Amino acid sequence: MKGLGAIILLVVFFTFLLLTLGVPDLPIGRQLYGLFGVAESDYPVLGIGVTTLVSAVLNGVFYGVIAWLIFTFGVKRFVKL
Repeated sequence: MKGLGAIILLVVFFTFLLLTLGVPDLPIGRQLYGLFGVAESDYPVLGIGVTTLVSAVLNGVFYGVIAWLIFTFGVKRFVKL
């Protein structure tokens, strides 16, 4: 069961990473980027603007961790029953 949590985290991470690359204004990534106090930039990295790329990674990490926590606590709850 421990390996399944990591797989869920990676699947959700890559899903939100790709989703954010298509829809750059997807919530929380852009807001977290703003909290860093770094100026927005369209400088291309791998053909994608820096702000969009960092926002996509932040969204992937944020939603991946949330999904992993829900899975972990859900498994612990149902295994004890």
